[in-house]
Amino acid sequence: MRRILIPLVTVSMLALGGCATDQRKDALTTTLNAYASTVRWGDFNSALKFVDPKMLEAHPISPLEMSRYQLYKVSGYDEGSGPTPNGQFEVRQTVQINLINVNTQSERTVTDHQVWHYDQASKHWYLESGLPDISSQP
Repeated sequence: MRRILIPLVTVSMLALGGCATDQRKDALTTTLNAYASTVRWGDFNSALKFVDPKMLEAHPISPLEMSRYQLYKVSGYDEGSGPTPNGQFEVRQTVQINLINVNTQSERTVTDHQVWHYDQASKHWYLESGLPDISSQP
């Protein structure tokens, strides 16, 4: 009986480890798709909900900074090659966001270097890099 029990326990543990990885991957896909959709619609107030609460607490976004996002409409969001793993609980993704200034109707592209981190306690992916910086790029 012991000969059967040890391999059975080992296989079970490996399977459970794989399930956790699959759940993280599925959660990442869902989160990235939801965030992309939110940004594509130009809803930066809702996009703020994806940002890591610890990062927001340390670096709050002022109402003036949030009002700058209202000056633009999003005309494109390109994930390129998609997320790249950077360790077990982090992925990086570079996104090109096309913005149209509502006053001048001029379009420009912003490169957003996203860092996403998986919080094991909440089983949730958070954006550590914050919202795209639209003020410092021409």
